[in-house]
Amino acid sequence: MEYEYYTLSNGMQVPKIGFGTYLLKGFEGAMAITSAIHKGYRLIDTAYNYENEGAVGRGIENSNVRRSDLLVTSKLPGRYYDRKSAVDAIQESLYRANLDYFDIYLLHWPNPKEGNYVEAWQALIDAQQYGLIRTIGVCNFLPDYLDKLVDETGVMPAINQIELHPYFNQADMRHYDDEHGILTEDWSPLGRASEMLKNPVLVDMAAKYHKNVGQLILRWEIQLGTLPIPKSANPGRQSGNLDVFDFEITPEDMKTIASLTKPDGRTHNQDPATYEEF
Repeated sequence: MEYEYYTLSNGMQVPKIGFGTYLLKGFEGAMAITSAIHKGYRLIDTAYNYENEGAVGRGIENSNVRRSDLLVTSKLPGRYYDRKSAVDAIQESLYRANLDYFDIYLLHWPNPKEGNYVEAWQALIDAQQYGLIRTIGVCNFLPDYLDKLVDETGVMPAINQIELHPYFNQADMRHYDDEHGILTEDWSPLGRASEMLKNPVLVDMAAKYHKNVGQLILRWEIQLGTLPIPKSANPGRQSGNLDVFDFEITPEDMKTIASLTKPDGRTHNQDPATYEEF
């Protein structure tokens, strides 16, 4: 397939859509990941807390696609937010995945009540200097936390992965990221898919473009300048989610989709200002 790319602040090129692996574990998980790579995904997203880095590694190995043609992301859990433990955890993740390096590594949550995210960020800077990571970034960071990272380390994340979908479009956060050269990456890009894919506004609009609702949403997110990472173990849906580069949503329809956002639109009420994950 023909790829479209974003260029990160450090010059790395990343495809405009990636593959999420949350809950894909064991043999079936590895098979789903291999399938996704065969369908054309080249950005694979996992995390220490997903407990599936081994399945991701096996899925990559079974794909027979060159490692240099893939971008693999993982994330550091809050329990390792000190400088020594963080580097050990990153190395452990690499051993589990049978990889020599991660292309992208992110802090998973800011955990502001603990207040250790600056030290954890410094550990990612260290790990990048050691050659364990090519690009460093964060997940779920609010502007105040990003400002603090830069004030105390001088290094701005290249990526901020946040919850983003039509019911929670994150306009303010996207604006901050854009202003600071940060690529916004979207977790849960289809929200609670079973509910959102039945939204009558989206159903009618998708029919107009001769696409399904999932494809419409993913295209909307790409046109916002963000990078969605949908997950599916179904080979047909894996292919369908990539088939979003042959149409363009009109500005009017972009606004209509954006108007579906809700103040309480988060799927699991995980507000980074209060939510903690270790």
